Amino acid sequence: MRFYADIHVHSKYSRATARNCDLENLALWAGKKGLAVVGTGDFTHPAWFKEIRQKLSGDGSGLFTLRGDNSGTRFILSVEISTIYKKGDLTRKVHHVICAPSLEAAEKISQALGRIGNISSDGRPILGMDSRNLLEIVLGSDPDSFLIPAHIWTPWFSALGSKSGFDSIDECYGDLASHVFAVETGLSSDPMMNRRVSSLDRFRLVSNSDAHSPAKLGREACILDCGMDYGSILNALRCGEGYVGTVEFFPEEGKYHLDGHRKCDVRLSPQETKANKGLCPVCKRDLTIGVMHRVDDLADRVEGERLPSTAGSVTSLVPLVEIISEIMRRGAATKSVIKVYDSLVPKLGPEIAILTEVPLEDISRTGQPLLAEAISRLRRGEVIREAGFDGEFGVIRLFGEGEIKG
Repeated sequence: MRFYADIHVHSKYSRATARNCDLENLALWAGKKGLAVVGTGDFTHPAWFKEIRQKLSGDGSGLFTLRGDNSGTRFILSVEISTIYKKGDLTRKVHHVICAPSLEAAEKISQALGRIGNISSDGRPILGMDSRNLLEIVLGSDPDSFLIPAHIWTPWFSALGSKSGFDSIDECYGDLASHVFAVETGLSSDPMMNRRVSSLDRFRLVSNSDAHSPAKLGREACILDCGMDYGSILNALRCGEGYVGTVEFFPEEGKYHLDGHRKCDVRLSPQETKANKGLCPVCKRDLTIGVMHRVDDLADRVEGERLPSTAGSVTSLVPLVEIISEIMRRGAATKSVIKVYDSLVPKLGPEIAILTEVPLEDISRTGQPLLAEAISRLRRGEVIREAGFDGEFGVIRLFGEGEIKG
């Protein structure tokens, strides 16, 4: 069975998240987006875990359904953990996505982490422990619990980022690194960029939304063709059986794609940064080194070189609400844009299907000829890219200046 899964999400108990990040809205928006499996997020948070116990029912497969919900959405127990610690005289800041096959395994992880630090103050707890030791706790909770290094290139909080990381996954997780079988590429990179680094060849490259609101679900996701159960998903990620590929942002839309300094509105390519010796040309302070630059530093393959057989397919998309926003020339969060979005899904089906497979003539028949043209261009990869930098999201457009009249 072919389906989409987004396992890295957050609940209302994580900082900087929407108040409606509850199980009901996660299930609702998973349906709108076309996701069959979505993470619970934040299972180490006591109040959220209580809601998970009360509202979700195990279906016997290691996945869970929302009681009273007939949408078919399945939940997988997941959490993101932030570890901050000293190693080799450097401060390391690494984020990790963890999945568990049962409530009992999730509870074991929470109990172990609760003895190390405060897991009640944030759905994504910050703990002073080595990444290797976190992995040891995960492996000890259940043979099928697993850990995926999160958004591995993000400058500030990742395994390979320019500010806080290591130069390899093996360095980060030490003697237990062989138990890591997948890495999350993050919004600012895509599989093509990651495959320039041959040390990543042995890892499945996965993508997830890291959503802090239900409406952001599915902006990145994994494409799987396997049984819709925990064991099959685990096997697809670990061994590749049933792993198809990923739905991706265009990496330029990610907020750390290029180097830059937001306060000075300076955005630079890696080559320009090197010419400026890593300093902002306006204020002469250190630039934030972005994902493209960091990949360049570690790459041992040229761009465009043939990918290893472990690489899956890549489908680069722009969120539907952003396309509507561009056409209407109104903000993506405005009522008029949301009204159009909400009218399209019941007529045409889930968002990912609209962007990838719904016939263009069907889209035109909804009274949206410009939308059909935009999606046609998107499917051909004909997009205009303005790259993100230093915490500022980039912009992907489908129309040139002056193409949209009125």
